[in-house]
Amino acid sequence: MRIALFVTCVTDALYPDTGQAVVRLLERLGHTVEFPLEQSCCGQMHGNSGYRAEALPLMRRFVETFRDHHVVVAPSGSCVAMVRDTYPRLAAGDAALTDAVARLRPRVYELSELLIDVLDVTDVGARFPFPVTYHPTCHGMRMLRLGDRPLRLLRAVRDIDLVDLPDAGECCGFGGTFAVRNAAVSGAMLADKCQAVRDTGARYVAAADNSCLAHIGGGLSRSRAPVQAVHYAQILAGTVAQAR
Repeated sequence: MRIALFVTCVTDALYPDTGQAVVRLLERLGHTVEFPLEQSCCGQMHGNSGYRAEALPLMRRFVETFRDHHVVVAPSGSCVAMVRDTYPRLAAGDAALTDAVARLRPRVYELSELLIDVLDVTDVGARFPFPVTYHPTCHGMRMLRLGDRPLRLLRAVRDIDLVDLPDAGECCGFGGTFAVRNAAVSGAMLADKCQAVRDTGARYVAAADNSCLAHIGGGLSRSRAPVQAVHYAQILAGTVAQAR
């Protein structure tokens, strides 16, 4: 299968290893990954902050860039949720754009959806002999309703010790600009999440969004916790740089 990768802004700018892990994983499973160079931001930050006029050109660019691809994958639940949930509302009033969004939306998948629902694979042949806990990000859990898909993939990893995260469904406090505009509340939420991660005794905390992982990883690093934040795609692809 030919699969187009939407790498997302955060991954491209700060965590390119995640994008490379997705490519390595899908190619290992026998698929061809395409990377349209015309892609840019999906417009999530603009749209979520109320800047509709600024989000529209980015949405149009996304639709134009991926319109001819039958399958699009992104290692970000929040960006996929932007396409699925927000694009139809942003496109309202423009019949042609509404139609283009409607045709594209069903073809855009978060990684675990693609692997399990489309490619019908759970065991990707990975091995990771370390204790790991998993944080289900808000967009993935509440908007995409990923359920246990990422956990099913992680449970199939050989030799992994997957540890339940206490109060896993609680938000980490990132929320994009929420962490900036409501720093005190965000910091309190982050402290609770980091404590929960530390309580598991896990060496790694995984998630489906690098934005949330940046927030959690930063909190863990500042508290000198011996836990490394990694995107679950890197565990599945075997590309995690081992912490010392």
